[in-house]
Amino acid sequence: MRKTKVWIPLIGLIALLLLLTYFIESHNPKAYPHYVSDSPSPTGVKAIYTYLNDDNTVKRWSHSPNLLTKQDEKQVLIMVEPYFTPEQEEMNGYLDFIEAGNKLILFKSNPKGMFDIKTLPADIDPFLDEAITIKDKNGVEFDAFFQATARIIPSENEKVLLKDEAGVIATSQKMGEGELITTITPEWMLNGNLSDYDHIPLVLSLIEDKEASIYYFDEYVHGPKNASNLTTLYPSWFLVLLLQGGLIVLLWIWNRGKRFGQVIVPREENVRFSDEGIQALSAWYIRGRYYHESLNIQADYVKQLIQEKWGFPSHRDWTDLSSKLTHRWSQKNESDVKQYLIKLTKILQNEKLTKQDYLIWSRNLDELRKEVEKG
Repeated sequence: MRKTKVWIPLIGLIALLLLLTYFIESHNPKAYPHYVSDSPSPTGVKAIYTYLNDDNTVKRWSHSPNLLTKQDEKQVLIMVEPYFTPEQEEMNGYLDFIEAGNKLILFKSNPKGMFDIKTLPADIDPFLDEAITIKDKNGVEFDAFFQATARIIPSENEKVLLKDEAGVIATSQKMGEGELITTITPEWMLNGNLSDYDHIPLVLSLIEDKEASIYYFDEYVHGPKNASNLTTLYPSWFLVLLLQGGLIVLLWIWNRGKRFGQVIVPREENVRFSDEGIQALSAWYIRGRYYHESLNIQADYVKQLIQEKWGFPSHRDWTDLSSKLTHRWSQKNESDVKQYLIKLTKILQNEKLTKQDYLIWSRNLDELRKEVEKG
């Protein structure tokens, strides 16, 4: 009955916590990763996705690039700031897709390591918070803002689409029957930046294709494969539920009598080999203030030990031990040994010892005992 009384309020408390968690989470705004096409937050790219979807067929691609359709032509795949650099097998899938007659548009602040693109650091202020002037291939100027600190080194096969005073910003190159467009300006695509400066015409000049049969936004490169933490993989309510479920399991195991931590050895297994008897006896002497008797017992034990180790008769006085101790007690000289033995003799004869004197000479005798045990 007692266990039932304990468990009922505990289960009620856990249920209340679950209920509160549900209501709190349901009223919180949904958190989206950056650069994903279904995110309406300022860091998402849903605005450009919606714009293209008005007059074109637009879909999200969340599968391996090896599964991209290669039979159809004029497909456009838009890849915005990948969370990771695809492996070689995946890169081959993208290359096959392009060479079959399709277009891939890569928005990445530093595309080095993908599609053999080369970059170099630009001589710019990384903390510059102003718009810069950009020229397209026809010399038309635009105002825009982005934070990339590198610039593209175009190869012989690449055409320069956009550039500024620091270097090349966007290029285009033919690959088989298709085309690869690379730009270091993923910030232009963000919902919160798209309408700033001349970002809209610049973005459209890179992604719009009148001959495109379908647009894909690549979400495979934003997938859980390289998620940074658990909250990216699972919603918060699920993690809270998982934590509370674990607590319930631990409480249930504890209630079943399971013990955690170091196993305690039963007392009866080691009591005969321990010094519990000695400790109990010494405690009895201290509580009864039998300091004189206790100290004499310790002294007799040490003297008996001296007889066993050094052959000195136990019935002799302590002062007779001076010469032998002088040669064997390395930490004390002859004068110290004599003073020690004289004081010890007086203390052992004093029947009205104080607790302080008892503790001091108990430690002194213990020090002598350790010296004798050394041999």
